[in-house]
Amino acid sequence: MRVALLTEGARPFAQRSAGGWCARLVEGLGEHEFELYVLAGAAGSGVADSPSGRWHGVHELALWGRRPPGRTPGTLRRRQYVRAYEDLVRALVMPGGRASFGAGLYRLAALAREDGALPAFLASAHARRALERVWRSPGADTSAGQPLVCDVLVAADLLEQCLRPLSAPWYGTAPGGLGAADLCHVVGGGPAALPALVAKRLHGVPLVVTEHGLHLREQYLGYREAPYRWPVRALLLSFFRALTEETYRQAAILTPGSAHDQQWQRRCGADPARTRVVYEGTPAVSRAPAGPEPSAPTLVWAGPLEPGRDTELMLHAFAGVRAELPGARLVVHGEQAAPGYLAHCRAVAGRLGVADAVEFAGRPASTAEAWEGGTVVVFSALSQRSPRLLADAMLSGRAVVTTDVGVAREVVGPTGLLVPPRDPRALAAACLALLRDEERRARLGLAGRLRAQERFAVEPVIGAFREVYLELVSQWPAFPAAEGAGAVGEHPRPFARPAEYWLADGRGAGAPQAAAGGAADGGPDDGPDGAEGGSQDGRRGGRQDGRRGGRAEEARERPGALAEAV
Repeated sequence: MRVALLTEGARPFAQRSAGGWCARLVEGLGEHEFELYVLAGAAGSGVADSPSGRWHGVHELALWGRRPPGRTPGTLRRRQYVRAYEDLVRALVMPGGRASFGAGLYRLAALAREDGALPAFLASAHARRALERVWRSPGADTSAGQPLVCDVLVAADLLEQCLRPLSAPWYGTAPGGLGAADLCHVVGGGPAALPALVAKRLHGVPLVVTEHGLHLREQYLGYREAPYRWPVRALLLSFFRALTEETYRQAAILTPGSAHDQQWQRRCGADPARTRVVYEGTPAVSRAPAGPEPSAPTLVWAGPLEPGRDTELMLHAFAGVRAELPGARLVVHGEQAAPGYLAHCRAVAGRLGVADAVEFAGRPASTAEAWEGGTVVVFSALSQRSPRLLADAMLSGRAVVTTDVGVAREVVGPTGLLVPPRDPRALAAACLALLRDEERRARLGLAGRLRAQERFAVEPVIGAFREVYLELVSQWPAFPAAEGAGAVGEHPRPFARPAEYWLADGRGAGAPQAAAGGAADGGPDDGPDGAEGGSQDGRRGGRQDGRRGGRAEEARERPGALAEAV
């Protein structure tokens, strides 16, 4: 089947890159055809130019920077744009008005598809006046402060950038269009879901959403330090919240990367019946375990140096460990993520009298090298949103001590020691218990490695998505376009096409055969409109490229032809 993989490149805030995970998914599912659609940070980022033979096509759209060229809409058309834009903004600023978000969003997408003037309108003074009019109207939520003129200008520019995917040249059933895909797989959520939502609206293409670290949660964390006034931050966060809710509502299946993320998705309206936890696989499961332990009892801490990781708690706990084991050492791996935090940690170590036993080693050459240099691996974070670093430490075979926050209990389970956050005495006691018991360290280290190998291997992830893809295609109608899907009141029928219709070999099947296959006479195997491939204005039937209709017709006419075709 043809799968459109949509993801986001880089953003000014809460950066992420799912390129490695996407590549492993495509390599594992070689029986399917994948096209990559990337929302890049800016034009000329080189994402689409990266050489890769695994993709059947790579498409890039600059999400930030100068807006794409386009003509300004005329007077009558501009009024339609203004009404749709006002509906969208009203959903962001009016309490209880979020129901109009989808209507405004899809109306803007439909107008953009008709004349391509959406980018010019969003950057025009008409859009700014519409935003200001609704934002300052009576009843609007201004708890974050009254918007000033500068806020309107900044917010209008940010909304224009967030809505750029609505005018992307990716829609339709031509080669490279999302309407030609059997399903859309959104990796990361956020604006990357906009093209998939439009494809579902226009062409009925189902979508799957995978999140390794929730996009909405990252936006809430990122906008705390954004260089905008609070009214602008509140408006943008309201946009991402409404977009997240619409994405969860329209997604056929949600695959969060942990049960912790699944709980957050449910708080945003996700249906538990359509949610399945699929852990993020890592090729590190095949890595050999760490070698012999260092001669001196050594604690290893790794992560970005910032208050959220609470390196200061680790230093206080190590002071307690040092009082009991004078020969103990602490190695801190990581780069400074908050200005001045490294100097603060050095000062804390000096005040505690352990500066000579603490080594700030910076960023390691590899995580495997960092774990190998320690006896016990310690995590002291105030929040643990991603299981990636924890799983990597467990794969080393070293015993793990971590604060009981976020995904820690779910990932470590009974194979490590969990302590309350902000409790240096409990953390020190757990570290001492493992440093003094070699047999227990070895037992927990081996159990943790086996647990991580079982949960984070690549093969189960590939198998899970293989089942998801086949389940969606088997349950989704062959021609599920949103409008005109048959007679009035008639719903599209699953399995409306025979199985041989979906054979896509492409050898020796030309356009005349496709035309013959598309003109079948309304038999029991035909679609809702009684036409084999010409219904629905050619939205999905025309994408077969003369490959499937001819094979289906030949299989029906000649006994045994299906077996030969296979």
